[in-house]
Amino acid sequence: MDVRAYIEANAAGFLADLKEWLAIPSISGNPAHDADVRRSAAWLAGHLNEIGFPTVEVWETPGPPAVFAEWPAADPAAPAVLVYGHHDVQPVEPIEEWDTDPFAPVERGDRLIGRGASDDKGQVLFHSLGLRAALAASGATAPPLTVKLLIEGEEESGSPGLPDLLRHNADRLACDVIVISDTTMWAADVPSMCTGMRGLTEVELSLYGPDTDLHSGSFGGAVPNPLHAMASMLAGLHDDAGRVTLPGFYDDVVPLTEEERRLFAKLPFDEEEWLRTAGNSRAAYGEQGFSTLERVWARPTAEVNGMWGGHTGPGGKTIVPAAAHAKISFRLVAGQDPAKVQRSFQDYVDANTPPGIRAEVTLGAGGFRACFSPIGSPAVRAARRAMERAFGTEVLFTREGGSGPEADLAEILDAPLVFVAVGLDSDRIHAPNEKVEVPLLLKGAESAAYLWEELATALR
Repeated sequence: MDVRAYIEANAAGFLADLKEWLAIPSISGNPAHDADVRRSAAWLAGHLNEIGFPTVEVWETPGPPAVFAEWPAADPAAPAVLVYGHHDVQPVEPIEEWDTDPFAPVERGDRLIGRGASDDKGQVLFHSLGLRAALAASGATAPPLTVKLLIEGEEESGSPGLPDLLRHNADRLACDVIVISDTTMWAADVPSMCTGMRGLTEVELSLYGPDTDLHSGSFGGAVPNPLHAMASMLAGLHDDAGRVTLPGFYDDVVPLTEEERRLFAKLPFDEEEWLRTAGNSRAAYGEQGFSTLERVWARPTAEVNGMWGGHTGPGGKTIVPAAAHAKISFRLVAGQDPAKVQRSFQDYVDANTPPGIRAEVTLGAGGFRACFSPIGSPAVRAARRAMERAFGTEVLFTREGGSGPEADLAEILDAPLVFVAVGLDSDRIHAPNEKVEVPLLLKGAESAAYLWEELATALR
């Protein structure tokens, strides 16, 4: 039986297993569900044992548990691949906006609806079906390379314990490539691979002038106004070309290659439709010289998330306010270090604070570094071939604007990342009525089945 025939023959059992797992409300961000997150880890461990993984362990952490599994290749010298994902899910509120019980998964046509269907239980589980299909098709008792799984339980809570978990178990997790299945494709009929995710860092700025609010008739125009200073400082974060003005902000940015720009341009992108999805925004905006997709995926940004100060209640209050405040975030791209960007912001504030104003910068904790996979790397090429075999068409490339723990995985384990995923932006992850397209999950399993063979050849 070939890979596709095996997957078709076992699709019903796969979906039954997935529904059983989705019924566990493993919400890591809610302490009331701590026992459910543990139950979710135990369910996955039992499933992996049942399908034949020789080693399956539940790893305790200071927070929710993770699941580790390993299926060694017959050849001890074969490469090793680590599949990373997560078994925790987002909260379901507002519950009244769900059409169904979020933890009673239901099929409607080709869609499976339930919390975690796409993010990330469905995309974790297609690997188990794919591995079984690969073994059935080859008649082998072990994969052509060592397959390891690390499925954590607190990704939806920011993965606070993941770096320590990786460091403490680096020898067990050692691998030649890391496969991530927690992203999306461009569209169901336009398969694609993500090759990077932006990083993130945050700061808060407070500017202080007089000790108290002052009467603007007596003092306005004669003493510094913190709100005026804040407006000027925030406006100065960008130049007329939309570039961020922090000193050295672009020094470490990995530039887009011409091949990446060419492949991005092949995607069927409708900017007018995209603007409608962007809250009916009236125009595209950003750094000059780059397309909208390039700005969202591969260029760093500075965004003012909020600003306040002075009188904001009903009616007038003619004052010079004592203070002004703002929250700013930076989306980062490959090469940029969150801590360095924070220092650069401090330098910018120091250089632009006017006399009579005291500035105070509060740095956000940690942040996420961007991750990036060059499209010409052997592992990315192998994964692309696997997906093209499954989908029967050209696989294009995307990146994603969001941020996650992938950079920690790549750095601590010293291995490149490859994204093989079949979610869609329309899956409503983190929102009510989350769903996944069942035919795409099965294509994901088929891609995974071919992936081991392709990577085993490419990494030798």
